[in-house]
Formats: sequence, C-alpha cells, structure tokens
Amino acid sequence: MRLLATALAALLATAPAPDVCEALNVTVSPGPTVRYSEGDNATLYCHISQKRKTDNLLAVRWVFATSPTQEYLMIKMTKFGSVQYYGNYTHHFHKRRLHLLKEKHGTMYKFLILSLQQTDQGHYICKVQEIGKHRNKWTAWSNGTAATEIRVISSKSSDDPTFKKNHEAWKFFEDLYVYAVFVCSIGIISVLLFTLVILCQSLLNKRRSTVKHYLVKCPQNSSGETVTSVTSMSPLQTKKERKRKRKRKRNWSSHQLSQQKLQ
Repeated sequence: MRLLATALAALLATAPAPDVCEALNVTVSPGPTVRYSEGDNATLYCHISQKRKTDNLLAVRWVFATSPTQEYLMIKMTKFGSVQYYGNYTHHFHKRRLHLLKEKHGTMYKFLILSLQQTDQGHYICKVQEIGKHRNKWTAWSNGTAATEIRVISSKSSDDPTFKKNHEAWKFFEDLYVYAVFVCSIGIISVLLFTLVILCQSLLNKRRSTVKHYLVKCPQNSSGETVTSVTSMSPLQTKKERKRKRKRKRNWSSHQLSQQKLQ
C-alpha cells in the first residue's frame, strides 16, 4: 500500500501543467486603420471572448510598434486590475496621457491616448493572457493578440496642395447644397402664396356671383325728390323676368316724358 501511494504521489507531481494551446478571441476597434488629427484624443477598445474558464483572470498589455521589429511595452493591467507603466512611458507626462480601463465585466478594455502627437503614429497591439490557478500556482492558460494602426494628420498638412484641392471641393459642394436649399425654400413659399391668392380670388368670385347689386331709380315721392333704391338680383333669373323689368323701365320712361309735356 505504501508503494502504491508513493507511486500515485509521484505521478501527480510529474503531471504537466495545462498547455497554452487554445487562443483567446481578441479584437481591437476601431481598425484596422484609424485617422486622427494632431491634438485629438484616441480611444481604442480591446474585446476579449472565449476564455477557457470563466473564473480565470486576464492580464492585458498594450504594445506600441513603429515597425515589425521595434515593439515597446507601454502599459499593462495585471490580473488583479492594477495598472503599470513601462519604459519611457513611466514619465509623468505619459502617465497623464495614457489610461487603461476595464469595462463590461472584464470582457472589454478601453485604452485612452490624450492629445495625440506625430510620434504617436504607428501600430498598437493588444496582448491578452488568460491566467488561472493550477495546484495553487498561477499558470497561463491561453493567449490572444490583435492590433490596429493609428495615423496622425498633422496640422501642417493643410498647406499640402492635395489637401487644399479636397477642401475647395468640399466647400464648393457645401455652397451648392446651401444654394439648392435656398432655391427650394423660395419655390415652396411661392407655391403657397400662389395657392393663397387663387383661393382668395375664388372666394371673392363666389360671393359676387351669389349676390349682384345694382341701382334702380324710383318715382318721385310726395316731397318731389327722386329716390334711388338698391335691389339685389340673382344671376340665374329667367328670360320672362328680364323682359318684364325692361317693359317696366320703358313704361316708366314714357310716363316721365308725358308728365314733362303736360307741365
């Protein structure tokens, strides 16, 4: 029995640690290339998924590379969440510009670079390591890497002829858009005014056609004055009514002539 126990203990002691074979799924956004103007603030996101164990912790490193052979470790968040700076980035000036934050329950890490300069142009690599306990020792289980490129546009590039041409083209299209909006607005206002005028004219014509006023002279009253009366007449009178009125007018005029002769 002692021999069996000793052999089992020796077998467990010589058991290998878990292999770092399954790679983490790591993506960096925005990417693969993002442009910023000099002086802007850049925000890079490192998304992590497919951990081998949900209880495992993550260590996140951001590496700056000016070329495939020149890589510089900038900042790291340890498995316990503390942030560390490396190399030239340990200076107070860079510590104020670089910030690494954990978001969304440890599945996304946000890297902030404030007040971009021309020297910040290059490739930024997010390297993630999954760490878990094995026999009371912290052991790496899997790794993942993703990268993006930052291009910093200098303020001096405004003197470039190509930049000037593009700027003039955009300015032309902006002016054309404003002119088109102005013309469309005038056209809409003109149509509304024309419609309003037509509506008012139609209402006036309808009112005039409904009631037509004209003056008719009446005989002299007892005081010897001639009275003028106002009567209304519908435009849809029959021919007989019009003939009667004409006949009355003729009789009235002949009556007046006879009275004048008698006087």
